[in-house]
Amino acid sequence: MPFVEKKKEGLIFKITVLPRSSRNMAAGIYGDTLKIKLTAPPVDGAANKMCINFLAECLKVSRSSLKIISGHSNRVKKIFLHNSTLTPETLEHILRNL
Repeated sequence: MPFVEKKKEGLIFKITVLPRSSRNMAAGIYGDTLKIKLTAPPVDGAANKMCINFLAECLKVSRSSLKIISGHSNRVKKIFLHNSTLTPETLEHILRNL
C-alpha cells in the first residue's frame, strides 16, 4: 500500500502508535507508516482517542473527519480522512514533516 491511498470518499494512511510515551509527538516514518508517540495508555480506547485528537490538531482538520478503520486494538492502524480537500501528495508531505 502506498503511504497515502486515495479513495472516493477521502484518504487512507497508516500509523504506528507507541502508547505510554513521555510526550505526544510524531516520530517520523517507520516503514510505510507514520510513527506517533502518545502519553495515553492503551486501555479503554484512551490511546485511540488521543491519537485522533493529536492527528486532527496536526492536520488542522476536525476530529470528526478522522476515523480509525482498522487496528483498534493494535499498534498499526489505518486512518481514514473523510472529505478532505488535501491531495494524497499534500497529505504525505505534511505527515512526513510532522
